[in-house]
Amino acid sequence: MPGLRDSLDLIRMVRPEAGTSALEHEIMAERANSLGAAEARVRKALEGLSAGADREHWLGEARQAVWAYFVQRELLGFRRHHDVIRDLDIPAEVLNGLGAMPARQK
Repeated sequence: MPGLRDSLDLIRMVRPEAGTSALEHEIMAERANSLGAAEARVRKALEGLSAGADREHWLGEARQAVWAYFVQRELLGFRRHHDVIRDLDIPAEVLNGLGAMPARQK
């Protein structure tokens, strides 16, 4: 069964510039999937935290998930997190565990 490399080789023979484009498309799709999965982990941890049961566990989970999500965002070039902090309603107690300060309210 032909793999991605075989397909890219065939594409390059027909249109050399298309091989790079196809690979870049695959990379961008993987980045988007990875960022979406990281956000989903944040949402799950925040839901567990807001449920109130086993609070210390979920606080640790939320801090780890938010930290990983921020790192993932920064690797993709997103340096500011204020919007996602607001949109995901990440509590100050989670952010304070990261050494970050919540966005100021205007």
